[in-house]
Amino acid sequence: MPLSIGIVGLPNVGKSTLFNALTRAQNAQCANYPFCTIEPNKAIVPVPDPRLGVLAKIVNPQKVVPATVEFTDIAGLVKGASTGEGLGNKFLANIRETQAILHVVRCFEDSDVVHVHGQVNPVADIEVILTELILADAQALENRMDRLRKEAKAGKEQQTKFAAAQTLLAHLLSGRPASALAGLSEGAMGDLCAELSPLTAKPVIYCANVDEDGLAEDSPLVSAVREYAAKTGAPVVKVSARMEEEMAALSDEERGEFLASYGAASSGLDQVIRTGYAMLGLISFFTAGPKEVRAWTIEQGFKAPKAASVIHTDFERGFIRAETISYQDYVSHASEAACRAAGVLRQEGKEYQVRDGDVMHFLFNV
Repeated sequence: MPLSIGIVGLPNVGKSTLFNALTRAQNAQCANYPFCTIEPNKAIVPVPDPRLGVLAKIVNPQKVVPATVEFTDIAGLVKGASTGEGLGNKFLANIRETQAILHVVRCFEDSDVVHVHGQVNPVADIEVILTELILADAQALENRMDRLRKEAKAGKEQQTKFAAAQTLLAHLLSGRPASALAGLSEGAMGDLCAELSPLTAKPVIYCANVDEDGLAEDSPLVSAVREYAAKTGAPVVKVSARMEEEMAALSDEERGEFLASYGAASSGLDQVIRTGYAMLGLISFFTAGPKEVRAWTIEQGFKAPKAASVIHTDFERGFIRAETISYQDYVSHASEAACRAAGVLRQEGKEYQVRDGDVMHFLFNV
């Protein structure tokens, strides 16, 4: 279950530049004019996790397979997108199935870079995008109302679902995002949202795109984004898309030195992925053997059989037990055999909740 993130924002705020930087691939066209991106761009990138390299040095496998994140970049949204203005609304379906949204907001002044509204105002920009996402959700729900109304004649369960749809539609048409509706994930409303996957129900990471000088300290523009995000508890990451793109070809060591020279502690990719994992409650466990060392992404709280299912569904169906070693123990003892001899390899059953960094071997019988 790789993390999937959809990138949204106004045209010309640096979305495609950031996409290229995060994915280290020139997949998205960049230019100083609106609607440069006219097709959705997708890329799957490895999750930076130094623990994977440490385990690989110990095990010396044939290959190392990191966890991954899928990024989807669509054309910039503009005011009126929900009624056909611009191009971005055509591609909203491409991010409807993502787990989270990265909302890129311009937080730098540059007379050479056109702003679609003529002035840099990050809060106003955020509200334009939010309004269009709300209207897109309302439109998607309205398109289903006739069918839901007909289905409501079939029984009480369908009537409850139709009532939930009416409640959600009224909420959206009042100008509020789905995430602000109480009980969104419960009962019939939860079933409806699982089917519709509303854009405004997804958790949002605000990405303040600054120039190189804005990395060390927050500008008033960045502070405004943080203040706005705090009202809904949304996280904020601050990156310089232009600088990230310049670093894309550098080695890990060179990137570290480059970031330090601008007073930045970590890259934009690290910040986005770390924030996304924390926001969605995701963790990683590892499998380690002579063929491969691999990281797997699961939700925090997954029990061992459910975690095994991300490797193969048969592992969950025929689960017997999980041989488990904590990452720290594995590194301290420097081999599985030494962990077994020291008594730190544990036999965990069906009720065990997998912890971040666990090194696991599943025994199953189908």
